[in-house]
Amino acid sequence: MLAIFALAVYALPFFVTLSVGVTALQSGAGVAGALLIGTAGGALTLVLGHVAVAVSRSLALRIVIATAFAVPAAVAGYQVVFALSRIGVPSPARREVFACLGAVCVGVTAWMRLTVFAETRPLEPGGVVQNPSRPILTRATREG
Repeated sequence: MLAIFALAVYALPFFVTLSVGVTALQSGAGVAGALLIGTAGGALTLVLGHVAVAVSRSLALRIVIATAFAVPAAVAGYQVVFALSRIGVPSPARREVFACLGAVCVGVTAWMRLTVFAETRPLEPGGVVQNPSRPILTRATREG
């Protein structure tokens, strides 16, 4: 169950892995080459998403990137919970409610996993953020 949840959270990198791998296989890379190229493509997608969110100063850009990861994860979470709820939930209305709750939970988890490393920075002109915990040494403080 944990593997299904992890797969749902990382739906976008997994989709990129499959797409790049199948394309490489159809191009004649062979099975081992397609696995390697596909895995590298998915890992690169995940790393670039994390780096882009962590480095970006624009809140709008962070939201767009996080949404690009969270929406496929929410769709995958909906599908997983809906399929699993068919096992023990007889009511179609309850299955839909559980599936929607699963979509929200998986989407929020994907959003949080992507944005957890992004530190918020104050907007200052010039892009220099001064650390107030370390005083700047001046001539008067060095001599005294």
